[in-house]
Amino acid sequence: MASAVANRYASALVDVVLDPGSPLKPEDAVAQLGAVAQMIAASPELRTALLTPAIQTSRKRAVVGKLLDEIPVSGYIRNFVFVVIDHRRIAMIDEIREAFDQRLDERRGIVRAEVTSAAPLDERRSSEMESALSRLTGKRMRLSFAVDAELLGGAVARIGSTVYDGSVRGQLQQLRRTLTEPSVE
Repeated sequence: MASAVANRYASALVDVVLDPGSPLKPEDAVAQLGAVAQMIAASPELRTALLTPAIQTSRKRAVVGKLLDEIPVSGYIRNFVFVVIDHRRIAMIDEIREAFDQRLDERRGIVRAEVTSAAPLDERRSSEMESALSRLTGKRMRLSFAVDAELLGGAVARIGSTVYDGSVRGQLQQLRRTLTEPSVE
């Protein structure tokens, strides 16, 4: 769960990217912000320099500006990164990136779901699962997949706090509850 600060920065960037006059595609913004976060995470020296209060903000901006020339980022993302540096929030760049991705999905009506299956799902099964959940919710879906061999078979989908259990284990547990409940006659 992203902090309130990360959510504020993410929401501001979403407003800019989704503005009708913005030439930056949302998918490109996600990729570019991810590249920046990765660049910072990949260099402990850079991260230390960016987090050190003794180094002037103008020097931090100059170094990051040169590095951003190496990876293609739009002016919007470049300016956003500079604002984050100016406000001494660069340590939160990955958290901001994740919050940005989530806020972007929310604003575009995309719902995230976690699907856990007994075995890895092939592309056809993944697509079928996405279609079924889209029909069920009436919304576009973004699925993340995990494997849990204890399920025995089938899958469990979690959308927010709602769980759809189509696993063999879940069906067996339901059968057990049905058989052990006292009958009301």
